[in-house]
Amino acid sequence: MTPYIQVVTTVADRTVAERLAAHLLEQRLAACVQITPCTSWYRWQGAIEQGEEMVCTVKSRRDLFPELCRAVRALHPYEVPEILASPVVDGGESYLHWLEQELRPAKED
Repeated sequence: MTPYIQVVTTVADRTVAERLAAHLLEQRLAACVQITPCTSWYRWQGAIEQGEEMVCTVKSRRDLFPELCRAVRALHPYEVPEILASPVVDGGESYLHWLEQELRPAKED
């Protein structure tokens, strides 16, 4: 298992997605943010809703998750934002090396 994660969140429009991506990249909490459109169906306050959203898939590292999560919450317009992290079990050596170089340096214990 690698120390890397993919974090997913959804937002209502491309403008918010791009603002979030830019902030995470500027802060070096993400090496890459992929933005793709989707249709979401969900239950909210007792009713079934659906809407067009943008999925932001963030490439990062596990130790950066608490700060990344705080940054997403601070910029996110939803009352209850989706913020889900999945481990990256393995990956191409050159990609993982690039990923590490683009993130904040890991803190030494």
